[in-house]
Amino acid sequence: MLSEKNICELLSSMLPQGRLNQNFESDSELIRLGDSTYLFTTDEFSAEDLFRENDPYVMGWNIAAGGISDILACGGVPRYYAHALTVGPRWDTEYLTQFGAGVRDVLNATGARFIGGDCGRSPLWRCTASVIGSCEGNAVTRCGAASGDSIYLSGKIGAGNLEAALTLQADRPIPGTDTIKNQFVLRLKESALMRQYASACIDTSDGVCAALNALADLNQCGYLVADLPYLEIGRRVCDLAGLPPALLFLGGCGEYELLFTVKPARESAFLAAAQKTDCTFYRLGQMTPAGRKLVTDGHELDLASLDNQARDYATPQGYLAATTEWLERQNVGQGISKGKGSP
Repeated sequence: MLSEKNICELLSSMLPQGRLNQNFESDSELIRLGDSTYLFTTDEFSAEDLFRENDPYVMGWNIAAGGISDILACGGVPRYYAHALTVGPRWDTEYLTQFGAGVRDVLNATGARFIGGDCGRSPLWRCTASVIGSCEGNAVTRCGAASGDSIYLSGKIGAGNLEAALTLQADRPIPGTDTIKNQFVLRLKESALMRQYASACIDTSDGVCAALNALADLNQCGYLVADLPYLEIGRRVCDLAGLPPALLFLGGCGEYELLFTVKPARESAFLAAAQKTDCTFYRLGQMTPAGRKLVTDGHELDLASLDNQARDYATPQGYLAATTEWLERQNVGQGISKGKGSP
């Protein structure tokens, strides 16, 4: 079966190129229009993303925020937003109105303007969000990280995988989770600051572990992370569901935070600027010459031995079971969330 990477590589090798970056090198495509560089991204969302559908406002917000996140990961400013929206059979006027209100509020918060798109109906809903952004100076890409760089994250870990867990448990709700609303945060201030100091950046749309692996692959280095800042409600839900909290880090449904690296020589200035602008970032660890390690509860886990992708499985449950079994083989279990080491 063709992987997502194989598909992208095959089509990119066949089609005439108009972007400045290479495959997978940037969250947004860098393009030249006249004398200026712009950013372009397009992302499809569907039931595969495991967003809960019981709150159309939050779903509309999260889809628009998720699309715009690729622009922010490059340090850009979102300017124009379009979508191809196919509504499902249960989408009545009220549902669509609330969905649109979520998208509208993201656009108003970012200053981006709606420029149309396409619409249709189908038994299964889907929405493809396309965003054009501008960039002052050089865009931040996924390339540029090196061994010794510190790794920072713009928010806590687990919102996306928590959303997925609650969706998968919709038929058997976990007690105490009915009031949870998982609305992704727009990292506008954080993106503007990150652009001044980061050596590389990627958003966590596919989960934090996948984002770290992408940076390691592109920059031909490794990483060592510890004391991961899990979302507290995510940790509690894992406990209630009997799942190891490490799934909040390892799982493939992300929270669209900014994961970036900072050179040692710039780290003090970056931290001072973050404090001055009231931005909170979490230091996860550092890039290393090789290896992919997670230090937790006195254990050092070799993440290079975990070779499974959510899209390789027929169902999310199959992927979840395989990942959970891998954790059990590491003899860490739920203690994986109690990291004590520090790189």
